[in-house]
Amino acid sequence: MPEVSTLRLNVLRVAYLILVVGLGVTVWPGIVNPPADLPLTGSVVRCLLGGICVTALFGLRYPLQMLPLLLFEFAWKAIWLLRFGVPTWQSGHMDFAWQETWHACLMVVILVPLVPWRYVLARYVLSPGERWKSAA
Repeated sequence: MPEVSTLRLNVLRVAYLILVVGLGVTVWPGIVNPPADLPLTGSVVRCLLGGICVTALFGLRYPLQMLPLLLFEFAWKAIWLLRFGVPTWQSGHMDFAWQETWHACLMVVILVPLVPWRYVLARYVLSPGERWKSAA
């Protein structure tokens, strides 16, 4: 397993802090004081993002252990951008709501240089997985 330097750990903490502050400012006001006409999907999305925000607080203390949270954040935004954002942008049918989501998801590029990708590769791809059966 590659060693992750203290500098890289602190850079990771910056990534979690970006999540905490960004989601804290943009999502939590709508959770604490939601609009009366908030649709069901809007309430679910806000709570999911609020959960990511709260969970990211653990990343400030345990940056390597919470890497799956950053990977999830990277994955869902990349999937949305590639499957929905880019085709809608290319078709020229982006309204204001689509543009807002597009810009929010593009913020994922901030995470790319902050994640210790060699560690991710060694820990989650190349290392053996945990056992499937109990030890005899």
